[in-house]
Parts: sequence; C-alpha cells; structure tokens
Amino acid sequence: MSRTRIFWSASVAESWPPLQWRSGLKGRDLLSASDLTPAETDFLLQLALRVKAHPLRYRDVLAGKSLAMLFEKPSLRTRVTFELAMAQLGGRALYLGPDEVGLGKREAVKDVAGNLSRWVELVMARVFSHESLVELAAHASVPVINGLSNAEHPCQALGDFLTLLEHKGRLAGLTLAWVGDGNNVLHSLLYAAARTGVRMQVATPAGYQPDPGVVTGVRLEAGHLLLTHDPAEAVAGADAVYTDVWTSMGQEKEAEPRRQVFQPYQVNRALIEKAAPGALFMHCLPARRGLEVTDEVIDSPASVVLDQAENRLHIQKAILLALGA
Repeated sequence: MSRTRIFWSASVAESWPPLQWRSGLKGRDLLSASDLTPAETDFLLQLALRVKAHPLRYRDVLAGKSLAMLFEKPSLRTRVTFELAMAQLGGRALYLGPDEVGLGKREAVKDVAGNLSRWVELVMARVFSHESLVELAAHASVPVINGLSNAEHPCQALGDFLTLLEHKGRLAGLTLAWVGDGNNVLHSLLYAAARTGVRMQVATPAGYQPDPGVVTGVRLEAGHLLLTHDPAEAVAGADAVYTDVWTSMGQEKEAEPRRQVFQPYQVNRALIEKAAPGALFMHCLPARRGLEVTDEVIDSPASVVLDQAENRLHIQKAILLALGA
C-alpha cells in the first residue's frame, strides 16, 4: 500500500508520551463536527498522525473494550475502518445490521441505548435520520459516534482534513472548493473548515444549497465561506476540489431529475484546471464515474481519494482513543 508523506506540525513531537490520547474528549459523544472546538479538532488530527506513524505503540490501549456498530445503511469504508480500528487498538467491534436492531421499529431507540450501555464501552451508528442518533446519545451512558446521518458525516470530514494536512503541510489558509450537492458531508466539512482556518468555496445548483442553519453557524464562527451557483467561481484558486455523488442513499427516486440538474457540476479536466497549480481532487466515495467526476480526474495523480479512504482508519483510531481510552 502506498503511503503519503506525513508533515508534522509544531505540536507533534517524534517522542511518544504514553498518555498522548488522554484529553477532555473522554466519555463525550461525537455527533457533529461542530461538537469539537478548534483545539479539540487539532488534537484529533495530531493524534491520528501519531497513531498512523506508530501503530504498534497503541495496539493494546483498548484491550477488553467493545464497540457496537449499528448500521441502517450499507457500508464499505465506515464498517471496515471502524472494525479494523478497534481490532488494531486491542478491542473488538460488533456489527449490528437493520435486522438485529431496527432502531425505533423493532425496538425503541432508548431501549437499544440502555441495553448497549450495559454491554459495550462505545457505540457507532450509521443511520438515515440524525434524530435517531440524537435520541440514541441522549439515552446512552457511553459515547456515541456518528458514522453517518442525513445531517452530517464528521468522521469523513476529519479524515479529509487529515489528508489535506498530510499533502499540504498545513490547514490554515488553504482553500477547499466543493462542487455538487449541499449534503451531509459538506455540512461536516464546513464545520471542520471553520475550526481549522480553511476557506470554503461552495458551488451548488439553486435549491440544493447547504442547510441555512449550518451556514449561519459557520459564518458566526468566522468561517471563510463563499456560496455560489457557479462551479468555475468556486474552483478558482482552490488548493483542493471536492465532490460527492449527486444522489445519496434514500434519494433514489430523485436520481434522474438530479442528474439533469447537476450535469453542469461535473468535475472534469476543464473545471479542475481552474484551480490552483497542484490542486488535489477529493471524493468521499463511492463515486459514480462519468457523472459527478470523470475517470480522467479521479484516476489522475491529483486524486487523493484512496488516501482519504485510508485516513478514515487513522482518524477513527484517534476518535476511539480520545472518547474511550
């Protein structure tokens, strides 16, 4: 497996303090990227760099602890990376699909939360409704982690900013362009950007903008944010260009109308050439090749999509350590 070069910030030393993962995050939930302060966001990124560089030093930290993984949606990256993260930290992960749990259907969310709290030390949930996640956290006495909801995808955003940090050597002052739907991934990226000093330039079709509440919150936090309907304006001068599928899970009936609306938002060679020299291409995957991105772009040397996927493992190790160790 190819590895990207790690750029160490001033706060990361080569020595390994045994209690490096200890922080004020222990016992907390992570439902939104907005749950983290700028200092906590930086802490998780730096811890992920440390764990990535020295994985064996953390192999027994979560020995004897368990993570319950609740899935209402199919998953490749989220399931594999959380399951491996727990195993490589010495713990174990338990997969619970819709048939086993049925949040709010087979069993009340509060009852699921109460039962799991008696058995495991951590819960990760990948759900359709963010409200299910909020209710789960409200009734659980152990940390609950958002593995994806219709509102946010904080683990993805943190892994993405880890990737940017590795490739660019810094975060503050960078410009990240988003082209496409104003969806859950974008919401988490906006919050993370506000906490790391990254400027966001977002192009969406009319009617598909990010949630106004998220936009207001980011701007109140002095986040640098440009909203436009013009992909070329969003991409201009960007250090990285990010896109996602035009139709997310649960929106399948909208696929054809969305395809027509989003066609001008395809990330192709002509568009990405408007970005800054050396600009990266980013995508959270899975990608619909030939729709939101062309093969020429996603398979180019500028593409860091597999680095993003790999870094989900490392950032999730950092999150599990910080919340559960």
